[in-house]
Amino acid sequence: MPEAKREAWITGVGIVSTLGEGADAHWQKLSAAQPGADTTTFAPFVVHPLAPLNFDAQIPKKGDQRQMENWQRIGTYAAGLALDSAGVKGKPELLSQMDMIVAAGGGERDLNVDATILNGYTQAANPAAFLNERLMGDLRPTLFLAQLSNLLAGNISIVHGVTGSSRTFMGEEAAGVDAVRIALSRITAGQSDIALVGGAHNGERPEMLMLYEFAGQCLKDKFAPIWERGDKGGFALGSLGAFLVIEARDHAEKRGAKPLARLSAVVADRASRKPGTITETLGKLWDKIKDKVKGGQTAILSGATGSTQATAEERAFLEQHGELAVRATATYLGHGMEPQFAMNVALATVALAHGSLYPPSDQTGLEKPMSGSLDQVVVTGVGHWRGEGMALVERVG
Repeated sequence: MPEAKREAWITGVGIVSTLGEGADAHWQKLSAAQPGADTTTFAPFVVHPLAPLNFDAQIPKKGDQRQMENWQRIGTYAAGLALDSAGVKGKPELLSQMDMIVAAGGGERDLNVDATILNGYTQAANPAAFLNERLMGDLRPTLFLAQLSNLLAGNISIVHGVTGSSRTFMGEEAAGVDAVRIALSRITAGQSDIALVGGAHNGERPEMLMLYEFAGQCLKDKFAPIWERGDKGGFALGSLGAFLVIEARDHAEKRGAKPLARLSAVVADRASRKPGTITETLGKLWDKIKDKVKGGQTAILSGATGSTQATAEERAFLEQHGELAVRATATYLGHGMEPQFAMNVALATVALAHGSLYPPSDQTGLEKPMSGSLDQVVVTGVGHWRGEGMALVERVG
């Protein structure tokens, strides 16, 4: 890959999940090495619910909160944390020039409206007319607009004043990889100076659990760490929001901002998913960054979902690099689809700030303790169905 024209720093991190709010809460819970999940609320499905948040802290207007769905509240809240972390919150001279790249799904269903329509449809004298009337009357314009993925970017602009260019990507895990990849590419090419990048996901949604279970993807009945789920595994959906402020070094230095980490590379691909292709594709992505990887002071933060084929093939790749310590974050967070990659880049940044890796949570032997300082983290992202990505995050100084 071509040499970066400009160095890209991560100067802000905003994360919320089942582990809590902010970098410190996440580091403390990861260091405690006690993964947990909710196995009862959506039984038989296992879910990682969002920790309690006071949305007023980042979304002060109740009217703004009311017109958002929960995934938008999560994302807007996490974006505010990232802006605070970067020291740009409330500074219009910076926010007006800040680009925004969001990875998001298509919004949430109104289950009450759905149930009312389905029940009435079967009893209506003229089902077609009934359906048209109910869709026109029950789906308010604001509710309909809330299904648009780019409304998260719009809400962040309204609440936080980020008014540079805006892009929104859909496409599950691959959307998150491309959001970070394009932000880095634009900064290193001189097309952007500072960008807010990330997304949000609400995993506590019956209709999404139903959708993924149609494909046999959901973890059910009993929680287990990622690498211990075996052939009948699956992913446990998680509610999470993750945003990064990625900034050109010269721009950060000019305003006196300190780097949390350096984002040195992001590469992506889309394997055919025939047997063996994920392992092969991850090897090709590794070849693009391996010259920058130092070895002994490097770890791999895996975005493995738990989905059987994808996780088994990623494990085969990871076992080829047994000299590096591995951690699967979804053991703790659950799987958050679009924002998962940004979240893992954020957690890599947090670990680098502490100069160490949190303990393993795995009885299969893949995750091993790491001693010594941590200088680099390779972040992987393998979609449960499509898309692969890899990032290199490094300590600065």
